[in-house]
Amino acid sequence: MPLLGPSDPLPHPPRRVVVAGSSGAGKSTLARAIAAALGLSYVEMDALYHGPQWTPRPEFAADVRNFVRGPAWVTEYQYNHVRPLLLAAADTLVWLDFPRHLVMRRLVVRTVRRRITRSHLWNGNYEPPLHTVFTDREHLWRWAWTSYGRTRHKMTTVLDGEHGARLVIVRLRGRKDVDRWRAGPLRHAAGLDEESLR
Repeated sequence: MPLLGPSDPLPHPPRRVVVAGSSGAGKSTLARAIAAALGLSYVEMDALYHGPQWTPRPEFAADVRNFVRGPAWVTEYQYNHVRPLLLAAADTLVWLDFPRHLVMRRLVVRTVRRRITRSHLWNGNYEPPLHTVFTDREHLWRWAWTSYGRTRHKMTTVLDGEHGARLVIVRLRGRKDVDRWRAGPLRHAAGLDEESLR
């Protein structure tokens, strides 16, 4: 199936959607918006993965296997060991292919805001102190910078693989693309979905 852009109509209303992109691109924000527009359930992958004190939950993979069996959902395309499960079950993939400078700016602003407001994230976890960017080799800002190229490579692999031929894949290259897609094809798909339920 050809790669779709922000103005291309969707061939069918999405029912099982994964949102891909680098850390900080806005995957969760867009996933929530898609779920709200289409009346689908939203599953936040970070909330499933992180237990107290940022420890991985042992039930994570089993939880993912359970929810992808459902008929309709939206989530983020992340965590290597469950990505094959997500791809096999999804019918639509939305790729936030943003420039690195935009991703990093969004990530820094989000992290600082969460730290200042002491926003509760998942299972008792909060953003660590900002100075840890200098002491933690796995700090999210460092991870986002170094993993940016790997994320794009993973998406190229998806496009060239068996799932690329089956999935509806929408590529959005910036905020204007996201706004155009939400106002056009996504809104239209939501209308189609409402018609199908009558």
